[in-house]
Amino acid sequence: MTEQELTAASADAFAQLAIELHDAPGVEETIDAVVQFALQALSCTYAGVALYTRGGSPEIAAVTDPVVADVYELQLRTDVGPLVTALRDRTTILIRDTETDGRWPEWTSKVAALGVRSSLDVPLATGDAAGQTVGVLGLYSPTPDAFTEDDEAIAHILARHASVAVASARHEETMAQAVDARKLVGQAMGILMERFDVDGDRAFAILKRYSQDTNTKLRDVAQQLIDTRKLPH
Repeated sequence: MTEQELTAASADAFAQLAIELHDAPGVEETIDAVVQFALQALSCTYAGVALYTRGGSPEIAAVTDPVVADVYELQLRTDVGPLVTALRDRTTILIRDTETDGRWPEWTSKVAALGVRSSLDVPLATGDAAGQTVGVLGLYSPTPDAFTEDDEAIAHILARHASVAVASARHEETMAQAVDARKLVGQAMGILMERFDVDGDRAFAILKRYSQDTNTKLRDVAQQLIDTRKLPH
């Protein structure tokens, strides 16, 4: 296959990925499409994604093999390793051989024992600010020096696609949750208006007071009232 044919094939593959990411119904499905594409398009045997949660801490979002979960957990537990560095510094980390790389000796020793010899961690980011880092795409191989310059270039393109797709999927989920919350509060207000013969403003004030007094989210107070026909004590 000529270089021109390879370029065309890569463009077609990313076009198909863009369609899959657009059609994915949620964050979980979006990330799964990303890691499966990585296995097909890159020189890796395993792949995974770690994402920042809304609370600001990273968690494992998807792995193609249990060994990746072990690789991630070693780092998230100790807050040391290329994944952590890629997240914090928004920089790509390439380890050509875990048996000779000396930057994180304890981690690389354990990972080499798991059979992982080379890795590539690419940050997922949606802007220039540090707070816009979404997570990290991790690529792993049992072969030393597995990742070429072409692999790095493709990984960066994949990371850009993934970053936008994850941010979009999270926004849509947040919007859906907000709509759901409004529906729940509306139902609960209707129950209070009928039971106590009050208007909408008064019903909302009752819900809000119970939310504050019990330190419970408004939507959870509404859900409890709908489920039990009782307000929390």
